Amino acid sequence: MKASDLMVQCLEEEGIEYIFGVPGEENADFMMSLEKSKKIRFILTRHEQGAAFMADIYGRLTGNPAGCLGTLGPGATNLITGVADSNMDRAPMLVLTGQGASTRLHKESHQVMNVVDMFEPVTKWATTVWHPENIPEIVRKAVRLARTEKPGAVHIELPEDIAKLKVDKQPLKVKKFRRPVPADKIIDQAFARIKAAKSPIIIAGNGCIRRRASKQLRLLCEKTGIGVLNTFMAKGCVDMSAEYSLYTIGLGSKDIPACAIDASDLVITIGYDMVEYHPKLWNPGGEKEVLHIDFLPAEIDENYDPSVEIVGDLAHALWMLNERIDAHGPFDFDFSVQRSVRRDMTTELEAHKDDSGSGPIRPQKALWDARQVLNPEDILLSDVGAHKMWIARHWISHEPNTCLIPNGFCSMGFALPGAISASLVYPERNILAICGDGGFMMNVQEMETAARLKCNLTVMVWEDGGYGLIGWKQENEFGRHTDLAFGNPDWLKLAAAFGWNGHHVSNADDLQTELKKAISEPGPSLVVIPIDYTENVKLTKKLGEMTCPI
Repeated sequence: MKASDLMVQCLEEEGIEYIFGVPGEENADFMMSLEKSKKIRFILTRHEQGAAFMADIYGRLTGNPAGCLGTLGPGATNLITGVADSNMDRAPMLVLTGQGASTRLHKESHQVMNVVDMFEPVTKWATTVWHPENIPEIVRKAVRLARTEKPGAVHIELPEDIAKLKVDKQPLKVKKFRRPVPADKIIDQAFARIKAAKSPIIIAGNGCIRRRASKQLRLLCEKTGIGVLNTFMAKGCVDMSAEYSLYTIGLGSKDIPACAIDASDLVITIGYDMVEYHPKLWNPGGEKEVLHIDFLPAEIDENYDPSVEIVGDLAHALWMLNERIDAHGPFDFDFSVQRSVRRDMTTELEAHKDDSGSGPIRPQKALWDARQVLNPEDILLSDVGAHKMWIARHWISHEPNTCLIPNGFCSMGFALPGAISASLVYPERNILAICGDGGFMMNVQEMETAARLKCNLTVMVWEDGGYGLIGWKQENEFGRHTDLAFGNPDWLKLAAAFGWNGHHVSNADDLQTELKKAISEPGPSLVVIPIDYTENVKLTKKLGEMTCPI
């Protein structure tokens, strides 16, 4: 067979279901081989960045990689933002690029650049296929690395002449392994710290949204009552309706949930990732006692110096702790501050649920209504902008992986292509993406992809006519902001042009009704609302003057 045939067979053996992308002539052989596959579906996108975000979300939702494909040169450079986002948000992904013939890579040549070197900083591994006999090893290694904690992106480059070569090899069989588990001795040490604490608290990070880990975390909290602060990407690791949920931590300014950390004498970090929320924001003097539980050892940082590190499979580590809790409980903890934090934050989240009248709609009201419309297992995707901060603070999640926020690399343009991918993975669920008008227009071309695939999804655009988050940050630092305003299309005409359903809602009383209508419509729907971002400055002022609850 040809090398490109073998490559596809290896991807099939790995259980790859989707490859998203824009092909070029340098991966023509691979595309011809892929066309024959009965197991892998190729999704043609309108931009390589959109393809990478689609693969990103597939990886986050399933725990298995999808492929994103581009040709050499500009095709590869167009992929890189979405690839970096996947890698830093810990989503498994395969990046597949073509390349010019190996006979011309040593010299100046049309569209040729060192793509592997370009991808190395934003992947776990990047390599070129120089010999077709190596393809089974390369694909097996790539998928295994992509899935291994912490998950991320890997890159395989296939030059056009290598793709044509004859090869007599078979795919390697997939053998999945169990992750190492912590030693009993270190679990005993950790349990002793917990039992000795007066007011322990948990910061749950991205690692906790793995379903087995989420199940064990919930059991631990039900047994002990220890409160959980989740990071942006860990929403849903515990049901935020549970009394032990203290909502979300991670804003740059001190918020109500941070008061629970101030009052604690032991911070238990579980699946915590510094790319989301740096410890200098919650442990500025480095004085808090920290218990670290994660797949990997702690990152070295002067504000993060754990007294005990539990390293190994997260779910198993929590199960081992739960066994000891059952055997040696109950505990005498003081959770008075944690209860006050939940009380005060709940009041905050409900403050504007009954807003009415025409004009710009408050972010709090928009999110309250969206939550009422979606079921617990439905999926919300956030783009990047001022709306992301409001979603992080106000969105209530009930299940893991039902609120997808890019919070490691934080790429604008993420939500629309991500919603397409989510609708393919879970066609039976409602999918809602929330975007600013800036982020939505960055991958607006994928509206055509959604219409072509007949995706059932809804995008809600918060319109303010500018880059609102940048303005918010500049206002905070300088008291004013630079010129960040731009024009927008006629949204309803834009929706019609791409074959979408369109809704414009300028009255808070109508929002919930229109959202229900949009979500129930077949095919993709666009809902646009004018957003009241005067709330940004009000929130900054409130956080600046905040005193901890009693």
